Amino acid sequence: MKRTFILVFILSLLMSCQETPSSIQLLASDKFERNIDGSEVGLFTLRNNNGLVTQITNHGGRVVTLWVPDQDGNYADIVLGYEAIEGYLQSNENYYGALIGRYGNRIANGSFVLEDSTYSLATNNNEHHLHGGITGFHHVIWDAQQISDSVLELKYFSKDGEEGYPGNLEVTVVYELTDQNELTLNYRATTDKATPINLTHHSFFNLHGAGEGTINDHILQINASRYTPIREGLIPTGEIASVRDTPFDFTTPTAIGDRVEDTTSLQIQYGFGYDHNFVLDSSGLRTAAIIFEPVSGRQMEVITNEPGLQFYGGNFLDGQDTGKGGLSYERRAAFCLETQHFPNSPNQANFPSTTLYPGEIYQSTCIYRFSIHHSSL
Repeated sequence: MKRTFILVFILSLLMSCQETPSSIQLLASDKFERNIDGSEVGLFTLRNNNGLVTQITNHGGRVVTLWVPDQDGNYADIVLGYEAIEGYLQSNENYYGALIGRYGNRIANGSFVLEDSTYSLATNNNEHHLHGGITGFHHVIWDAQQISDSVLELKYFSKDGEEGYPGNLEVTVVYELTDQNELTLNYRATTDKATPINLTHHSFFNLHGAGEGTINDHILQINASRYTPIREGLIPTGEIASVRDTPFDFTTPTAIGDRVEDTTSLQIQYGFGYDHNFVLDSSGLRTAAIIFEPVSGRQMEVITNEPGLQFYGGNFLDGQDTGKGGLSYERRAAFCLETQHFPNSPNQANFPSTTLYPGEIYQSTCIYRFSIHHSSL
Protein backbone atom coordinates (compact mmCIF):
# COMPACT_ATOMS: atom_id res chain seq x y z
CA MET A 1 0.00 0.00 0.00
CA LYS A 2 2.84 2.40 0.83
CA ARG A 3 4.51 1.77 -2.54
CA THR A 4 1.24 2.34 -4.39
CA PHE A 5 0.63 5.60 -2.52
CA ILE A 6 4.13 6.87 -3.37
CA LEU A 7 3.70 6.06 -7.06
CA VAL A 8 0.29 7.74 -7.24
CA PHE A 9 1.65 10.80 -5.39
CA ILE A 10 4.59 11.12 -7.81
CA LEU A 11 2.26 10.83 -10.80
CA SER A 12 -0.05 13.47 -9.34
CA LEU A 13 2.88 15.91 -8.95
CA LEU A 14 3.83 15.42 -12.57
CA MET A 15 0.37 16.22 -13.84
CA SER A 16 -0.61 19.75 -14.80
CA CYS A 17 -3.22 21.54 -12.75
CA GLN A 18 -4.82 22.79 -16.00
CA GLU A 19 -8.16 21.27 -16.93
CA THR A 20 -6.63 20.03 -20.17
CA PRO A 21 -2.83 20.20 -20.45
CA SER A 22 -1.69 21.83 -23.69
CA SER A 23 0.04 18.64 -24.88
CA ILE A 24 -3.30 16.78 -24.96
CA GLN A 25 -5.02 16.92 -28.33
CA LEU A 26 -8.63 15.92 -27.77
CA LEU A 27 -10.73 14.66 -30.65
CA ALA A 28 -13.62 16.84 -31.79
CA SER A 29 -16.95 15.49 -30.55
CA ASP A 30 -18.66 16.20 -33.88
CA LYS A 31 -16.53 13.45 -35.48
CA PHE A 32 -18.61 10.96 -33.50
CA GLU A 33 -22.04 12.59 -33.57
CA ARG A 34 -24.20 10.33 -35.72
CA ASN A 35 -27.69 8.86 -35.76
CA ILE A 36 -27.34 5.16 -36.45
CA ASP A 37 -30.56 3.18 -36.89
CA GLY A 38 -32.42 5.73 -34.78
CA SER A 39 -29.88 5.82 -31.94
CA GLU A 40 -27.67 8.78 -31.15
CA VAL A 41 -23.92 8.27 -31.03
CA GLY A 42 -21.65 10.71 -29.24
CA LEU A 43 -18.22 11.20 -27.71
CA PHE A 44 -17.90 11.75 -23.95
CA THR A 45 -14.87 13.25 -22.20
CA LEU A 46 -13.90 12.24 -18.67
CA ARG A 47 -11.27 13.99 -16.53
CA ASN A 48 -9.88 13.51 -13.07
CA ASN A 49 -8.40 16.22 -10.87
CA ASN A 50 -4.83 15.22 -11.71
CA GLY A 51 -4.89 15.77 -15.47
CA LEU A 52 -5.76 12.33 -16.87
CA VAL A 53 -8.27 12.50 -19.71
CA THR A 54 -10.16 9.83 -21.63
CA GLN A 55 -12.76 10.02 -24.41
CA ILE A 56 -15.38 7.31 -24.79
CA THR A 57 -18.03 6.75 -27.43
CA ASN A 58 -21.30 4.94 -26.75
CA HIS A 59 -20.82 3.11 -30.04
CA GLY A 60 -19.55 -0.14 -28.58
CA GLY A 61 -18.60 1.60 -25.33
CA ARG A 62 -15.19 2.23 -26.84
CA VAL A 63 -12.34 4.03 -25.12
CA VAL A 64 -11.17 6.21 -28.02
CA THR A 65 -8.38 8.16 -26.31
CA LEU A 66 -6.58 7.85 -22.98
CA TRP A 67 -3.96 10.50 -22.16
CA VAL A 68 -1.34 9.59 -19.56
CA PRO A 69 1.93 11.42 -18.70
CA ASP A 70 5.42 9.98 -18.68
CA GLN A 71 8.06 10.53 -15.98
CA ASP A 72 8.82 14.00 -17.42
CA GLY A 73 5.17 15.04 -17.48
CA ASN A 74 4.77 14.59 -21.25
CA TYR A 75 1.36 13.22 -22.21
CA ALA A 76 0.67 10.51 -24.77
CA ASP A 77 -2.51 8.85 -25.94
CA ILE A 78 -1.84 5.20 -25.09
CA VAL A 79 -4.80 3.41 -26.74
CA LEU A 80 -5.19 2.47 -30.39
CA GLY A 81 -8.25 3.70 -32.26
CA TYR A 82 -9.64 6.05 -34.88
CA GLU A 83 -10.23 9.79 -35.08
CA ALA A 84 -13.85 9.50 -36.26
CA ILE A 85 -16.78 7.11 -35.97
CA GLU A 86 -16.34 5.95 -39.58
CA GLY A 87 -13.20 4.04 -38.64
CA TYR A 88 -15.13 1.90 -36.19
CA LEU A 89 -17.97 1.25 -38.64
CA GLN A 90 -15.84 -0.13 -41.45
CA SER A 91 -15.17 -3.57 -39.99
CA ASN A 92 -16.86 -6.10 -37.75
CA GLU A 93 -13.50 -7.54 -36.79
CA ASN A 94 -11.67 -4.83 -34.86
CA TYR A 95 -12.30 -4.37 -31.16
CA TYR A 96 -10.24 -1.26 -30.41
CA GLY A 97 -11.26 0.02 -26.98
CA ALA A 98 -14.57 -1.82 -26.97
CA LEU A 99 -16.90 -3.40 -24.45
CA ILE A 100 -17.14 -7.11 -25.27
CA GLY A 101 -20.19 -9.31 -24.71
CA ARG A 102 -22.24 -11.29 -24.18
CA TYR A 103 -19.22 -13.53 -24.12
CA GLY A 104 -15.66 -12.27 -24.27
CA ASN A 105 -13.24 -14.61 -26.02
CA ARG A 106 -14.14 -17.82 -27.88
CA ILE A 107 -16.84 -20.47 -27.68
CA ALA A 108 -15.88 -23.55 -29.65
CA ASN A 109 -17.93 -24.29 -32.77
CA GLY A 110 -20.39 -21.56 -31.80
CA SER A 111 -22.40 -23.99 -29.70
CA PHE A 112 -23.13 -24.94 -26.09
CA VAL A 113 -25.66 -26.90 -24.05
CA LEU A 114 -27.47 -25.25 -21.15
CA GLU A 115 -30.31 -26.81 -19.15
CA ASP A 116 -30.68 -29.60 -21.72
CA SER A 117 -31.08 -27.15 -24.62
CA THR A 118 -28.48 -26.72 -27.36
CA TYR A 119 -27.80 -23.16 -28.48
CA SER A 120 -26.16 -22.19 -31.76
CA LEU A 121 -24.32 -18.87 -31.84
CA ALA A 122 -23.09 -16.72 -34.68
CA THR A 123 -19.71 -18.00 -35.91
CA ASN A 124 -17.36 -15.15 -36.78
CA ASN A 125 -13.89 -16.61 -36.16
CA ASN A 126 -13.68 -19.47 -38.63
CA GLU A 127 -16.02 -22.10 -37.16
CA HIS A 128 -15.92 -20.52 -33.69
CA HIS A 129 -17.81 -17.77 -31.89
CA LEU A 130 -15.66 -14.78 -30.84
CA HIS A 131 -16.40 -11.76 -28.62
CA GLY A 132 -20.18 -11.97 -28.76
CA GLY A 133 -20.58 -12.59 -32.47
CA ILE A 134 -21.02 -10.56 -35.62
CA THR A 135 -22.90 -7.77 -33.86
CA GLY A 136 -21.60 -8.17 -30.35
CA PHE A 137 -21.67 -5.45 -27.72
CA HIS A 138 -18.72 -3.78 -29.49
CA HIS A 139 -21.05 -2.76 -32.33
CA VAL A 140 -24.24 -1.76 -30.50
CA ILE A 141 -25.28 1.73 -29.42
CA TRP A 142 -25.39 2.00 -25.64
CA ASP A 143 -27.69 4.40 -23.79
CA ALA A 144 -25.30 6.93 -22.28
CA GLN A 145 -25.55 9.28 -19.34
CA GLN A 146 -22.59 11.35 -18.20
CA ILE A 147 -23.02 11.44 -14.42
CA SER A 148 -20.18 13.88 -13.73
CA ASP A 149 -16.90 15.12 -15.20
CA SER A 150 -15.33 11.79 -14.27
CA VAL A 151 -18.19 9.26 -14.54
CA LEU A 152 -20.04 7.82 -17.55
CA GLU A 153 -22.84 5.26 -17.30
CA LEU A 154 -23.74 3.05 -20.26
CA LYS A 155 -26.77 0.74 -20.48
CA TYR A 156 -27.86 -1.86 -23.02
CA PHE A 157 -30.80 -4.24 -23.31
CA SER A 158 -29.80 -7.41 -25.13
CA LYS A 159 -32.89 -9.24 -26.36
CA ASP A 160 -33.54 -12.94 -26.00
CA GLY A 161 -32.02 -14.67 -29.04
CA GLU A 162 -29.54 -11.91 -29.90
CA GLU A 163 -26.57 -13.58 -31.64
CA GLY A 164 -28.12 -16.88 -30.51
CA TYR A 165 -27.96 -16.28 -26.74
CA PRO A 166 -30.93 -17.11 -24.48
CA GLY A 167 -32.61 -14.59 -22.20
CA ASN A 168 -33.26 -10.87 -22.08
CA LEU A 169 -30.11 -9.39 -20.55
CA GLU A 170 -29.96 -5.92 -18.96
CA VAL A 171 -26.41 -4.60 -18.74
CA THR A 172 -24.95 -1.50 -17.05
CA VAL A 173 -21.29 -0.48 -17.29
CA VAL A 174 -19.96 2.48 -15.33
CA TYR A 175 -16.66 4.10 -16.33
CA GLU A 176 -14.89 6.32 -13.83
CA LEU A 177 -11.61 8.21 -14.05
CA THR A 178 -10.66 8.43 -10.38
CA ASP A 179 -8.29 10.74 -8.53
CA GLN A 180 -6.21 7.65 -7.77
CA ASN A 181 -5.34 7.76 -11.50
CA GLU A 182 -7.50 4.75 -12.27
CA LEU A 183 -9.79 4.06 -15.18
CA THR A 184 -12.37 1.78 -13.58
CA LEU A 185 -15.07 -0.28 -15.26
CA ASN A 186 -17.84 -1.74 -13.13
CA TYR A 187 -20.16 -4.19 -14.89
CA ARG A 188 -23.62 -5.27 -13.73
CA ALA A 189 -26.17 -7.49 -15.47
CA THR A 190 -29.41 -9.41 -14.85
CA THR A 191 -31.32 -11.92 -16.99
CA ASP A 192 -34.75 -13.51 -17.19
CA LYS A 193 -33.37 -16.83 -18.50
CA ALA A 194 -30.18 -18.75 -17.79
CA THR A 195 -27.42 -17.50 -20.11
CA PRO A 196 -23.63 -17.46 -20.36
CA ILE A 197 -22.07 -14.06 -19.74
CA ASN A 198 -18.43 -12.98 -19.76
CA LEU A 199 -18.01 -9.23 -20.17
CA THR A 200 -14.62 -7.65 -20.74
CA HIS A 201 -12.84 -4.58 -22.07
CA HIS A 202 -10.63 -4.64 -25.16
CA SER A 203 -8.38 -1.58 -25.25
CA PHE A 204 -5.17 -2.05 -27.24
CA PHE A 205 -2.47 -0.35 -25.17
CA ASN A 206 1.01 0.92 -26.02
CA LEU A 207 2.72 2.78 -23.18
CA HIS A 208 5.06 4.52 -25.66
CA GLY A 209 1.92 6.03 -27.22
CA ALA A 210 -0.52 4.62 -29.76
CA GLY A 211 1.25 3.71 -32.99
CA GLU A 212 4.68 4.52 -31.53
CA GLY A 213 6.52 1.25 -32.04
CA THR A 214 6.64 -2.22 -30.54
CA ILE A 215 5.39 -3.37 -27.16
CA ASN A 216 7.99 -6.14 -27.01
CA ASP A 217 10.18 -3.91 -24.82
CA HIS A 218 7.42 -3.53 -22.21
CA ILE A 219 8.10 -5.33 -18.92
CA LEU A 220 5.17 -7.48 -17.81
CA GLN A 221 4.33 -9.33 -14.61
CA ILE A 222 1.20 -11.49 -14.37
CA ASN A 223 0.20 -12.87 -11.00
CA ALA A 224 -0.67 -16.28 -12.38
CA SER A 225 1.17 -19.55 -11.80
CA ARG A 226 -1.12 -21.39 -14.25
CA TYR A 227 -2.67 -20.84 -17.66
CA THR A 228 -5.06 -22.60 -20.04
CA PRO A 229 -3.20 -24.12 -23.01
CA ILE A 230 -4.87 -23.93 -26.42
CA ARG A 231 -5.15 -26.02 -29.53
CA GLU A 232 -5.29 -24.78 -33.09
CA GLY A 233 -8.04 -22.19 -33.45
CA LEU A 234 -7.11 -20.70 -30.05
CA ILE A 235 -9.60 -22.90 -28.19
CA PRO A 236 -8.52 -24.13 -24.73
CA THR A 237 -7.78 -27.84 -24.46
CA GLY A 238 -9.44 -27.94 -21.03
CA GLU A 239 -6.14 -28.40 -19.22
CA ILE A 240 -5.00 -25.99 -16.52
CA ALA A 241 -1.21 -26.08 -16.71
CA SER A 242 1.71 -24.63 -14.79
CA VAL A 243 3.58 -21.73 -16.38
CA ARG A 244 6.89 -22.96 -14.90
CA ASP A 245 9.63 -23.50 -17.49
CA THR A 246 7.43 -22.18 -20.28
CA PRO A 247 7.30 -18.86 -22.21
CA PHE A 248 4.16 -18.12 -20.16
CA ASP A 249 5.96 -17.60 -16.87
CA PHE A 250 5.47 -13.91 -16.12
CA THR A 251 5.45 -14.41 -12.36
CA THR A 252 8.48 -12.11 -12.26
CA PRO A 253 8.85 -8.97 -14.44
CA THR A 254 9.85 -10.06 -17.96
CA ALA A 255 10.12 -8.29 -21.31
CA ILE A 256 7.28 -9.34 -23.60
CA GLY A 257 9.67 -9.90 -26.47
CA ASP A 258 12.08 -12.17 -24.61
CA ARG A 259 10.28 -15.43 -25.53
CA VAL A 260 7.57 -14.40 -27.98
CA GLU A 261 9.42 -16.02 -30.89
CA ASP A 262 10.18 -19.28 -29.08
CA THR A 263 9.87 -21.71 -31.99
CA THR A 264 10.19 -24.70 -29.67
CA SER A 265 6.85 -23.86 -28.01
CA LEU A 266 3.79 -25.35 -29.69
CA GLN A 267 1.66 -22.97 -27.62
CA ILE A 268 3.46 -19.93 -29.06
CA GLN A 269 2.92 -21.41 -32.53
CA TYR A 270 -0.81 -21.96 -31.93
CA GLY A 271 -1.25 -18.39 -30.63
CA PHE A 272 1.09 -16.78 -33.19
CA GLY A 273 2.69 -15.36 -30.06
CA TYR A 274 0.80 -14.55 -26.87
CA ASP A 275 -2.98 -14.92 -27.02
CA HIS A 276 -3.69 -16.97 -23.91
CA ASN A 277 -5.80 -16.97 -20.77
CA PHE A 278 -3.92 -16.85 -17.47
CA VAL A 279 -5.45 -18.39 -14.35
CA LEU A 280 -4.98 -15.71 -11.70
CA ASP A 281 -3.64 -16.58 -8.27
CA SER A 282 -5.85 -15.89 -5.23
CA SER A 283 -9.36 -14.44 -5.47
CA GLY A 284 -11.34 -11.31 -4.75
CA LEU A 285 -10.34 -7.85 -5.93
CA ARG A 286 -6.55 -8.04 -6.41
CA THR A 287 -3.73 -7.09 -8.75
CA ALA A 288 -3.71 -9.32 -11.83
CA ALA A 289 -0.81 -7.73 -13.73
CA ILE A 290 1.67 -4.87 -13.75
CA ILE A 291 3.27 -3.62 -16.97
CA PHE A 292 5.67 -0.75 -17.57
CA GLU A 293 7.65 0.80 -20.41
CA PRO A 294 11.23 1.59 -19.27
CA VAL A 295 11.91 4.73 -21.36
CA SER A 296 8.76 6.72 -20.56
CA GLY A 297 8.35 5.19 -17.11
CA ARG A 298 4.62 4.77 -17.68
CA GLN A 299 3.23 1.91 -15.63
CA MET A 300 -0.19 0.29 -15.66
CA GLU A 301 -1.57 -2.03 -13.02
CA VAL A 302 -4.59 -4.24 -13.78
CA ILE A 303 -6.89 -4.99 -10.84
CA THR A 304 -9.91 -7.29 -11.03
CA ASN A 305 -12.18 -9.74 -9.23
CA GLU A 306 -12.22 -12.05 -12.28
CA PRO A 307 -10.52 -15.49 -12.24
CA GLY A 308 -8.73 -15.01 -15.56
CA LEU A 309 -6.74 -12.55 -17.64
CA GLN A 310 -6.29 -12.80 -21.40
CA PHE A 311 -2.91 -11.51 -22.52
CA TYR A 312 -2.84 -10.71 -26.24
CA GLY A 313 0.32 -9.34 -27.80
CA GLY A 314 -1.04 -7.74 -30.98
CA ASN A 315 -0.07 -10.69 -33.18
CA PHE A 316 -2.77 -10.06 -35.78
CA LEU A 317 -2.11 -6.36 -36.31
CA ASP A 318 -0.62 -6.06 -39.77
CA GLY A 319 -0.12 -2.36 -40.54
CA GLN A 320 -3.24 -2.08 -42.67
CA ASP A 321 -5.16 -0.06 -40.07
CA THR A 322 -4.38 3.65 -40.13
CA GLY A 323 -5.36 5.16 -36.82
CA LYS A 324 -5.18 8.44 -34.97
CA GLY A 325 -2.54 10.84 -36.25
CA GLY A 326 -2.23 8.89 -39.50
CA LEU A 327 -0.13 6.22 -37.79
CA SER A 328 -0.38 2.61 -38.91
CA TYR A 329 -0.80 -0.14 -36.37
CA GLU A 330 1.91 -2.71 -37.00
CA ARG A 331 2.27 -6.26 -35.69
CA ARG A 332 2.88 -6.30 -31.94
CA ALA A 333 2.38 -2.57 -31.63
CA ALA A 334 -0.14 -3.07 -28.82
CA PHE A 335 -1.09 -5.38 -25.98
CA CYS A 336 -4.43 -6.25 -24.42
CA LEU A 337 -4.98 -7.36 -20.84
CA GLU A 338 -8.61 -8.50 -20.69
CA THR A 339 -10.10 -9.40 -17.30
CA GLN A 340 -12.45 -12.33 -17.76
CA HIS A 341 -13.68 -15.83 -17.03
CA PHE A 342 -12.03 -18.49 -19.16
CA PRO A 343 -12.60 -18.99 -22.91
CA ASN A 344 -15.07 -21.72 -23.88
CA SER A 345 -16.26 -22.16 -20.29
CA PRO A 346 -19.80 -23.18 -21.38
CA ASN A 347 -18.20 -26.30 -22.89
CA GLN A 348 -15.68 -26.99 -20.10
CA ALA A 349 -17.19 -28.33 -16.89
CA ASN A 350 -13.89 -27.94 -15.01
CA PHE A 351 -13.68 -24.18 -15.72
CA PRO A 352 -15.43 -21.65 -13.44
CA SER A 353 -19.07 -21.32 -14.49
CA THR A 354 -20.15 -18.35 -16.59
CA THR A 355 -23.89 -19.06 -16.33
CA LEU A 356 -26.09 -16.27 -14.97
CA TYR A 357 -29.50 -17.34 -13.68
CA PRO A 358 -32.69 -15.31 -13.13
CA GLY A 359 -32.61 -13.62 -9.74
CA GLU A 360 -28.81 -13.40 -9.72
CA ILE A 361 -26.74 -10.28 -10.34
CA TYR A 362 -23.61 -10.45 -12.48
CA GLN A 363 -20.94 -8.10 -11.16
CA SER A 364 -17.41 -7.63 -12.44
CA THR A 365 -14.72 -5.01 -11.92
CA CYS A 366 -11.72 -4.02 -14.02
CA ILE A 367 -9.35 -1.26 -12.91
CA TYR A 368 -6.44 0.16 -14.91
CA ARG A 369 -4.25 2.12 -12.49
CA PHE A 370 -1.53 4.41 -13.87
CA SER A 371 1.67 5.52 -12.20
CA ILE A 372 5.37 6.08 -12.83
CA HIS A 373 7.69 3.11 -12.51
CA HIS A 374 10.76 3.60 -10.34
CA SER A 375 12.92 0.50 -9.95
CA SER A 376 14.34 1.82 -6.68
CA LEU A 377 10.92 1.95 -5.02
